[in-house]
Amino acid sequence: MTDTHNAAQSGRPAIDHATVDGIRVVTLRGEIDHAVRDHLGQALLPPGDAVRPRTVIDLSGVTFMDSSGINALITAHHATEDADGWLRLAGPREPVVRVMQLVGIDALIPCYPTVRQALDS
Repeated sequence: MTDTHNAAQSGRPAIDHATVDGIRVVTLRGEIDHAVRDHLGQALLPPGDAVRPRTVIDLSGVTFMDSSGINALITAHHATEDADGWLRLAGPREPVVRVMQLVGIDALIPCYPTVRQALDS
């Protein structure tokens, strides 16, 4: 499933979904801020869908993230833990890493340099 149609025009981030070896991979691109909070939350935890217990979120295309993105990641992390699964982050750029380190999310959710490393760990 891919949700990139009209993403640039609406101000929403581009969000792609894939499954690799039974693990859900969500790829985000663009700026993650308050304006896209609800759209991001729906992409990470679609209403009515069972939470996938194993998810990798590819942040390599995210150029900016504020507390709204951090909150969405924490919510997704708790949901996957409640489903006896895990959430892993992959490939964040330096500005995003700094925000994650400031709030300590890097100590809560494992972060890997690449999607492949996140999948294989």
